[in-house]
Amino acid sequence: MKSLCFAICMALCLCATSSCTQEKTQPSTVCNDDGTVTFYYSNPNAKDVQVDVQFAGRNPMQRDENGLWTVTLGPAAPDMYPYCFVVDGISVMDPQNPLYFPNEGFKNSLLEIPAKTGSLVHDIKDVPHGQVEYIHYYSKSLGGTNNAIVYLPPSYYNNGSTEQYPVFYLISGTTDTEEVYYKVGRMNYILDNLVAEGKAKEMIIVLPYGNPTKLLPTPPTDMMGFGMDVFGKDLVNDLMPYVESHYRTINDSDHRGIGGFSRGGNQGLSCGLTNLDKFSYLCSYSSFTSTTLPNVYDNAGDTNSKIHLFWLGVGTDDFLYGTARDYMEFLDKKGIRSVKEYTHDKYGHTWMNAKYFLDKTFRLLFNPEASEEAMKNSQPALAATGKEQAFTPSVMARLFPRPIISPDFGSDGITFRMKAPDAQEVQLQTELKEKPLAMQKDEEGVWSITLKENATDVFKYCFLVDGIQVADPSNMYLSPDKGFKFSVCNNPANPYSLATLGDIPHGKVCYDLNDKMNNAKYYPPTGNSKFLIRLIYGKEDTSESWFKVGGANNIADKLLADGKTQPCIMVTNASTKGGLNNADMKVYTLKASDYKTWPERRKALEQLLLDKIQK
Repeated sequence: MKSLCFAICMALCLCATSSCTQEKTQPSTVCNDDGTVTFYYSNPNAKDVQVDVQFAGRNPMQRDENGLWTVTLGPAAPDMYPYCFVVDGISVMDPQNPLYFPNEGFKNSLLEIPAKTGSLVHDIKDVPHGQVEYIHYYSKSLGGTNNAIVYLPPSYYNNGSTEQYPVFYLISGTTDTEEVYYKVGRMNYILDNLVAEGKAKEMIIVLPYGNPTKLLPTPPTDMMGFGMDVFGKDLVNDLMPYVESHYRTINDSDHRGIGGFSRGGNQGLSCGLTNLDKFSYLCSYSSFTSTTLPNVYDNAGDTNSKIHLFWLGVGTDDFLYGTARDYMEFLDKKGIRSVKEYTHDKYGHTWMNAKYFLDKTFRLLFNPEASEEAMKNSQPALAATGKEQAFTPSVMARLFPRPIISPDFGSDGITFRMKAPDAQEVQLQTELKEKPLAMQKDEEGVWSITLKENATDVFKYCFLVDGIQVADPSNMYLSPDKGFKFSVCNNPANPYSLATLGDIPHGKVCYDLNDKMNNAKYYPPTGNSKFLIRLIYGKEDTSESWFKVGGANNIADKLLADGKTQPCIMVTNASTKGGLNNADMKVYTLKASDYKTWPERRKALEQLLLDKIQK
């Protein structure tokens, strides 16, 4: 099955598409020869439009007689930058851009400014690419199903390969999902490029979800500091055993590393330093951790002997710089060795810094000679100036205001909420209703409505704020559409949701990034199969839609675990390339275009599995 997974031809169309390309129709972003970027947004009814982009902040746009808003900003250094349009005070993603920033809260599109000479560390080059796999696993620590992403190096699925690999657990920041280090940090392409140049070791990278309690209806009572305690327990007791039993890993401290960005750096250091029998490579990107971890700091000799690489990076313009610098100085005073890296020009607490830090540390991970040389040559922490930014409760409150819960699943239905105090009208638009539904505003400017019908369906929806489509800013689940990206209402009471699947075996969803011609994702089941289902996605869908909205893998996993169907292979395009078009395989096709809504498509897949692929 592993060799079959490699043989299926697929591509990641989202990562292969740049938002800075000139097409026949007016693009939303144009990268100019002088390094500036021109932004375009069409809305003749808007009164005020601004663009908020990381390299320039928020800037007003000018409207022409046809309602096309434009502004040129920069110049900016070649890189990837999050941005959004602010339309009459409401933030909206670029409806023309397929690239977006996966996050629990804010909704941004991604701008890619290419280098005019040379290349960037995250460029998608013509080199062998590793494979990305989306996995589900049952977590006893959580009492529910969790998810993660696993990157496998280019050689992993070579025919007959038995090679084992070291593993790096890489955790994203506060409010980020497990996808961010893949779709924004491009960890796989950075490593692919370095491996192809002989500058880094091949390794498996695991991207956990840093806030797993958000997946559960009732968070555990022992949740501590962003779920730190729960996260660490899940990683060590559940995710690591799953990875080591399903992939060819080297299972000792010399071949395990852990690190992360922002909150993920805190989680990585905390978990790594308290489990030095399991991890010897520790990386913190724009972060720090507790100075009171037991048996770590007051036993410098023992701690140093167990760590191959202790790497700390932060920007001097980062709002966490003061606290991160203090932590570096604390380690120096305790006699604990560490490598320190500072940046001054990557906009502080950003993913431009995160990618830069990855490039630096990938060269050292699981390379004892290189990492020891870096540790020996490390310099002391920069001296304090008294002007450093510090992470204070007021900064915390500004960055993470009191959240609005939406969608909110209750016994009387699903309540949707959005804060828009200056809006004249806000409506709920769903694929379940022919017409939008009016929402009511409270004294704090929060609009809400409770939907009592179809409460357990999975469906797409958005808000209409004075006629403008807006994804739910409080919902982390987005439909990966080609154009405007709807939010996805994924009720935990749905029989195929993560919260209700229970302790069952799971297949995985594979992204083979070596084939740029076929827009497919591939699901191999748990067990051999003689059945193939071709899931054809709709005109506005992408190759991810059948899994991220349709939940095809969850439906197949659950029915197989319940003994109601047989193992089947699912691929999201019309091709049977890769040896699947053999005479012994029974092939079925399911077209999204044959059904109006995703609840209808999900039901059709369920019936196909029950009726045609019977146990």
